[in-house]
Amino acid sequence: MLRVRCLRGGSRGAEAAHYIGSRLGRVVTGWVQRCFQSTQAATASQNTCAANDSKATSPVPKDCPVCSYNEWDPLEEVIVGRAENACVPPFSVEVKANTYEKYWDFYQKFGGQSFPKDHVKKAIAEIEEMCNILKREGVIVKRPDPIDWSVKYKTPDFESTGMYAAMPRDILLVVGNEIIEAPMAWRARFFEYRAYRRIIKDYFNCGAKWTTAPKPTMADDLYDQDYPIRSVEDRHKLAAQGKFVTTEFEPCFDAADFIRAGRDIFVQRSQVTNYMGIEWMRRHLAPDYRVHIISFKDPNPMHIDATFNIIGPGLVLSNPDRPCHQIELFKKAGWTVIRPPVPLIPDDHPLWMSSKWLSMNVLMLDEKRVMVDANETSIQKMFENLGISTIKVNIRHANSLGGGFHCWTCDIRRRGTLQSYFD
Repeated sequence: MLRVRCLRGGSRGAEAAHYIGSRLGRVVTGWVQRCFQSTQAATASQNTCAANDSKATSPVPKDCPVCSYNEWDPLEEVIVGRAENACVPPFSVEVKANTYEKYWDFYQKFGGQSFPKDHVKKAIAEIEEMCNILKREGVIVKRPDPIDWSVKYKTPDFESTGMYAAMPRDILLVVGNEIIEAPMAWRARFFEYRAYRRIIKDYFNCGAKWTTAPKPTMADDLYDQDYPIRSVEDRHKLAAQGKFVTTEFEPCFDAADFIRAGRDIFVQRSQVTNYMGIEWMRRHLAPDYRVHIISFKDPNPMHIDATFNIIGPGLVLSNPDRPCHQIELFKKAGWTVIRPPVPLIPDDHPLWMSSKWLSMNVLMLDEKRVMVDANETSIQKMFENLGISTIKVNIRHANSLGGGFHCWTCDIRRRGTLQSYFD
């Protein structure tokens, strides 16, 4: 059984625990510390309330269209996002902490307005072609509703405009026959769930479970308003200290910080996912699933799938620029760890919301087929050497909006059963 602990040893763990404890007090510090252990250990310490871990999971209803336990079983149905009406988010503190300094002027100038219309038009065409290819591969494709994201909205705590419904992976997590709506952490994404409600209601009416995590207020207290980030050096220093722009004021998380491997689900504490959000997921999914925190040498952690992308049973892509602090635990469990090649995307291509490592943000159609960017010939060769056929699609302009194939999709149904890959 793999046991993963986050921030173990060294000054990073101590400083993170001290920071959170000073904000929340002794009671919350207790559960934060428990987050550093695997869910199985936490569940064992509460066995008066939890069922035995070997208890069979309730079977998925026979006709339920929602059923997915991992990232690689044969894909049968998927949601693919939309670039239509995509808007630049306002340049608030949480956006600043998650974007590169060279684009800050762009956000300050265009926040609340459309991304460059010609660029968005090309991204729309690329995603349409991606949908056509998925359909030709036998996959059912669903799309969110188009929404005008430029409309300004106001809550008792903040004002903002929206962003897009391009990345269903960010907001939806499918675990078995359950769809979990993430609460999100950016104010510009507060109402993003509305684009998916029609689809989710249809799945619910067909037997799927539907859970919405506690919606945060996104009040000022959720963010460190004085978060000191001006350079990559600042980012490395803060990440090493376990400091993030989101506080522990209330639970928040993006679904894209979680990645599934049967009974074991891995998550990182990031700029958009806090320990309270992780703990909510741990309690919600226990005892049938075990949530493990892992961490990386990453100056700006946000979403795990361009850093650590599980592509098969016991097979993971691990970003060589952002090494995993717990990687030996995967190796000891018999996993094969693959370092993907350096991305080929040119320096002058705009990546307003992501890094070049979207090259490893691939979508597995099954264990032997992968959807990969048509321009990334190096990673294509890597997959072919692994005996995995590549389905090549060009989504360069779609990349600019912040995601690769894994981000642009949420797998709704994969043909497979719940298994443990770590026992």
